[in-house]
Amino acid sequence: MCQMLLSINPEHVENILSGKKLFEFRKVRCKPAVDRIIIYATAPQKMVVAEAEIEDIIEGEINAVWRQTKDFAGISYAFFRAYYKGKKNAVAYKLGKVEVYEQPKKLSDYGIVYPPQSFVYLESATT
Repeated sequence: MCQMLLSINPEHVENILSGKKLFEFRKVRCKPAVDRIIIYATAPQKMVVAEAEIEDIIEGEINAVWRQTKDFAGISYAFFRAYYKGKKNAVAYKLGKVEVYEQPKKLSDYGIVYPPQSFVYLESATT
């Protein structure tokens, strides 16, 4: 089991936790062994607040990925296009079961000093 900790804007975290956003979009695909996303809410919260199973990874041409994910993207098409400006392909992680932490965790609980620009791999679960 391998996990990746993702830095996610609090607005998008809220949409993930409410079930409005079932896909997390990235420009780069993670390594195949990753099966879980640890969710770090960026400023102003700056805490690890939840984790989610990865049910599927959709990868391909930008418009094809949008067509498959748009109903639960949690973002607008304009935002999606702006994020992928200059790119040909998109990656969407389909989120499964989401576990919200009763007590948010600090990055230091994972041995991380600075928030990752995008993501960082974690080899084992932290309790």
